[in-house]
Amino acid sequence: MTTGTADQRTELLGLTQDELRDYFAALGEKPYRSRQLYDAINRRRITGFDAMTDLPKTLRTILEDRAAVTQTRIQSVFTSSDGTRRLLLKLVDNSEVESVFMPEAHRDTVCISSQVGCPLACSFCMTGVIGLKRNMTAGEIISQVAITLNQVYGEGVQPPHRTNIVMMGMGEPLLNYDAVMKAVRLLADQAGLAITPRRITLSTAGIVPRIYDLAKEDIRPSLAISLTAPTDELRDQLFPINRKYPLAELIEACRRYPLGERERLTFEYVMLDQVNDGDLHARQLIRLLSTIKAKVNLIPHNPAPELPYESSHMDRIIEFQKILTEAGLPSFIRRPRGQDISAACGQLAARHQAGA
Repeated sequence: MTTGTADQRTELLGLTQDELRDYFAALGEKPYRSRQLYDAINRRRITGFDAMTDLPKTLRTILEDRAAVTQTRIQSVFTSSDGTRRLLLKLVDNSEVESVFMPEAHRDTVCISSQVGCPLACSFCMTGVIGLKRNMTAGEIISQVAITLNQVYGEGVQPPHRTNIVMMGMGEPLLNYDAVMKAVRLLADQAGLAITPRRITLSTAGIVPRIYDLAKEDIRPSLAISLTAPTDELRDQLFPINRKYPLAELIEACRRYPLGERERLTFEYVMLDQVNDGDLHARQLIRLLSTIKAKVNLIPHNPAPELPYESSHMDRIIEFQKILTEAGLPSFIRRPRGQDISAACGQLAARHQAGA
């Protein structure tokens, strides 16, 4: 799917250095001008040509007429009592996506979307309720990071500590593979935001062929698997995609995935009350992951009126974690963030489209 572009100006954010050089050559400009612009829009996160004072005024006027840094705009910002911010963003065709900013003492995390909606219809996730509208471009994916950091710190201001990126917002990243991987390479570019790939995490529900493709990439993000069920019978109910790529195929792809000496694959397990949180489920999960260098993130479910599940009680989650830990499977309980502004895991859905 492509964008339904209403404005025909060329979006420059999302172009590689080579693509920008070719664009400037077509304008009759020298290559160093493209390098100046690349630095401005990627490293300094400048979104308006007027602020690019190292470019001649005549060139800025031409760019203003023919191009845009990004046409992604902030529609609304919602701030949680815990400091989390949810940004509702409007794209060039008026489609809407959401990103989330989560501050911590020594790092910030920006959760970004890769599709407008999602086609997977996972039964515990709000994004699946709205279905898939279209894929996002690489520039639209990157724009979420730039716009979010600008909203928090101001345009051109460097964050005081490191930034982590998690592709855990709206959409299934591996179903928009080419745009997502282009975005990863641009985010990691030392001439741009310079976010190292190990600080970029891609979460997938289990698109097995694309996991094999990702394993071959020279520059690749950290991989997280949204698992949430230790058996095919249960996972079929929660993840319709499991009927196409069952657990045996998914686990084999994970087993073959190349990892560094200290690296482990992350498996995300959303805790659903009396659905997947029993002692038996914990033991089944241990067996399932026994051949993989794995760690498990236990995520309290974030309920919504449209979803048929409740979160497991915290004492049950702690007991579940204890079973995993005693078996030697590292596990962590993820602290919910932004629940009061519908910014927590599984809640992103551009709700105001439905009047929320």
